[in-house]
Amino acid sequence: EVQLQASGGGLAQAGGSLTLSCVASGLTFDEYAIGWFRQAPGKEREAVSCVSSGEGSPHYRGSVKGRFTISSDHAKNTLYLQMNSVKSEDMAVYYCAKDVLRICRFEYDNWGQGTQVTVSS
Repeated sequence: EVQLQASGGGLAQAGGSLTLSCVASGLTFDEYAIGWFRQAPGKEREAVSCVSSGEGSPHYRGSVKGRFTISSDHAKNTLYLQMNSVKSEDMAVYYCAKDVLRICRFEYDNWGQGTQVTVSS
């Protein structure tokens, strides 16, 4: 059974930083692409970032490029999202999720409980 547990959300001031973590079990990062999506109240789900299994450049939505960094520790089966220079529009519940393929398709078939990110101005 695949389980993904995100943590690390909280309150950050605009311009500040947060680091999200996601511990995965029941899969390895060599098998599937894995990434983050977010959802704010009343809004559609948005893909934020994804990293394919094996080598390859990570993918970011345009609005977070240059501010967010996705990384993974395969030994710990943990995915991270370093969020710098956060903005009010980054405020949402963030979920880590497993993609359906080894490459990022942003088609997620498994995700865990999210972690809330709140940004104060």
